[in-house]
Amino acid sequence: MEHENLKLRETEVHFWGNTPEDEYYKQQGIKASRSSYTSPRGLSLFTRSWLPISTDPVLGVMCMVHGYGNDISWTFQSTAIFLAQMGFACFGLDIEGHGKSQGLKGYVPNVDLVVQDCLSFFDSIKNDTQFHGLPFFLYGESMGGAICLLIHLANPKGFDGAVLVAPMCKISDNIKPRWPISDILLLVAKFLPTLAIVPAASILHKSIKVERKVPIAEMNPMRYRGKPRLGTVVELLRVTDYLSQNLRNVTIPFIVLHGSMDVVTDPKVSESLYEEAKSEDKTIKIYDGMVHSLLFGETDENVEIVRQDIISWLNGRCKRNCL
Repeated sequence: MEHENLKLRETEVHFWGNTPEDEYYKQQGIKASRSSYTSPRGLSLFTRSWLPISTDPVLGVMCMVHGYGNDISWTFQSTAIFLAQMGFACFGLDIEGHGKSQGLKGYVPNVDLVVQDCLSFFDSIKNDTQFHGLPFFLYGESMGGAICLLIHLANPKGFDGAVLVAPMCKISDNIKPRWPISDILLLVAKFLPTLAIVPAASILHKSIKVERKVPIAEMNPMRYRGKPRLGTVVELLRVTDYLSQNLRNVTIPFIVLHGSMDVVTDPKVSESLYEEAKSEDKTIKIYDGMVHSLLFGETDENVEIVRQDIISWLNGRCKRNCL
């Protein structure tokens, strides 16, 4: 069995190509691992870490949450690798029903339970003595950004800052099913929540601007390819409605980044977050002409712009934390 697992790993394909993970991480100047975590409710969740190998002290810890239908093992890794290269210890998990974690694929029946899963896992990282005294930051993309805000609202003093990339504080009207279909689906969802029939435009193709990057994203073996499940859609509508009404209760330092041409999540809601949040330390970046996938789907030049804005913001907060 061990020989079979080793052979499987050797033939695995990654977003960067066929280079084995350990070899690729070494080339990138970081160390990484993958494991599993059992949440308090007994759910088995797949986790990863990406750590600096430099002799310089670790600057901070990133607690990372991916978006809907995505996972932590494909292009999401590129940002974690970059942050590790910049001196940050990064940790992420596949949420329920996503990637290699337990649960029906694409089905998130209760986001509040997902928030508790994340809090429990990130608390386990905080208990590691090697990270004591370091600032802990939340990092979320799309739905993961919404989950990060919910984590903050559930534990307002638990983290030192948040990086919110195109957060799903509201589902764009461009991808929501229109009335009366929406009302019919809400009714059916009460009886058949796992049914995957919600008519929706392809999020992937609307998220990526650079055509040559679309096939790379499509190659992800763990990406959920089905139609949105009724129960998941109802839950995301509930959560985003709650968030849009509670932006004023956000107090965590944050940077929110959004493309002006994003048709998956609404940049105007990110502007509302910036305006309404009680956070004394808040930054917003709206990138003219950019779309939803800021850290992969854009041109390499644009990705670098976004990366540098994130690392500049993080470095500024780490310096303050050390004063």
